[in-house]
Amino acid sequence: MKNIPFWAKVIFGILACNAVGLAASSVTLPAITTWYADLNKPSFNPPNWLFGPVWTTLYTLMGVAAAGVWEEGFPKPPVKSALTVFGVQLFLNGLWSFLFFGLQSPLIAFIEIILLLVFIVLTFKKFREIKWWIGWLLVPYLLWVAFAAILNLFIVVLN
Repeated sequence: MKNIPFWAKVIFGILACNAVGLAASSVTLPAITTWYADLNKPSFNPPNWLFGPVWTTLYTLMGVAAAGVWEEGFPKPPVKSALTVFGVQLFLNGLWSFLFFGLQSPLIAFIEIILLLVFIVLTFKKFREIKWWIGWLLVPYLLWVAFAAILNLFIVVLN
């Protein structure tokens, strides 16, 4: 197989991660003005318009990070392992929206987001072991999901 240029890996990574966000938005957007609007939310809940730009930025950073790991050689066991864990956390990321907004189940979504946080930390560690700086691209994502978990918990408690 011919070598794939790094720029193509970056574009693929960004598109793949943002595709997860797009799929999740299919259940999120319809619920924002209906079910979600009626929930009791904590005072520190960000405005709805903020989520789109934040997630687009985070998915882009995730895609760049994945491309940086992929560039090290997919056949290498540490790269395969890191990208597998990345794939699991990306799946869990998308699943959260379907649990929270689609099933309208904040409690199940909260349990799932804790698992997501575990896999983000594992991805961070594996990426950092391959290239120290790549893992750090995931720190804003980790912090945002930790914040989202707190929001999720408050929504469970308040409702």
